[in-house]
Amino acid sequence: MTPMDFVIRPATEADLPAVCDIYNHYVEHSTCTFQVEPDTETERLAWFRDRSPVHPVTVAEAGGEVIAWAALSPWKSRCAYARSAEASVYVRPDAHRRGLGRALLADLIARGRAVGLHTILGATCTEHAASLALQDAMGFERVGVTREVGFKFGRWLDVAYTQLMLEKPGE
Repeated sequence: MTPMDFVIRPATEADLPAVCDIYNHYVEHSTCTFQVEPDTETERLAWFRDRSPVHPVTVAEAGGEVIAWAALSPWKSRCAYARSAEASVYVRPDAHRRGLGRALLADLIARGRAVGLHTILGATCTEHAASLALQDAMGFERVGVTREVGFKFGRWLDVAYTQLMLEKPGE
């Protein structure tokens, strides 16, 4: 599969079983999410229906299958944070290293700019060097690390925070 073999588009409710399957793989087998119990399709539907144009969900589709997904989510619930969002990207394990993550993150950045976001943040377990390298390559700056804030698979985990400013400082 090459980068030209997929299309990125807004997610629909019909995509949610695949989105849920991809995410739940990482819930059960990875520290890239600190969720420890798999989502049900009902929970994923409620999550999806709570989205807005500022916080979209997109999918990468190849051969009629959803092989990856991405989302912008509210950074915090207080209204002063309204122009800040957190980016999430999940690629089906058999589709890694084919440009999907980069393409999805680039698409999220473009969507964030289009809706007037000021900044996009990443919160990544420090064990995930590839995710951090992708964020670095896309212009995110490392802004901090919180130590031992997550506990999963019997061990404490650190989180690295990254940030991409979409506007010039002060805008």
